Amino acid sequence: MAYLLLAISICSELLGTSMLKASHGFTRLIPSIVTVVAFVCSFYFLSISLKSIPLNTAYAIWSGLGTVVTVIVSVVIWKEKINTASVVGISLIIIGVVVLNLLGPGHGSSEDASADRHSHTVQP
Repeated sequence: MAYLLLAISICSELLGTSMLKASHGFTRLIPSIVTVVAFVCSFYFLSISLKSIPLNTAYAIWSGLGTVVTVIVSVVIWKEKINTASVVGISLIIIGVVVLNLLGPGHGSSEDASADRHSHTVQP
């Protein structure tokens, strides 16, 4: 369920970003309203997903997929150009998201997770 909420958050962020472009600097009313509502929804669903998904993993997925799909949207819908450096950078983002999901927090033993939780407690 948490990953579904994260996906909703990402979709909302993508809508907000596209409408941000369409708003022409918040000079067009409807795209401006959609931008604000979409970003509020995005952060709301991201915050709910953080109840179950570690922050670093959720944010890596949220920002990584958001960045990659935003580039695709900018090329397909907004007809913006992309170059080799952009493709390399996007590839590195994808690799980073995959590495965090395969090897990041929550993928170790339960002893590691327990040690991590206890290392953040405040001692008087």
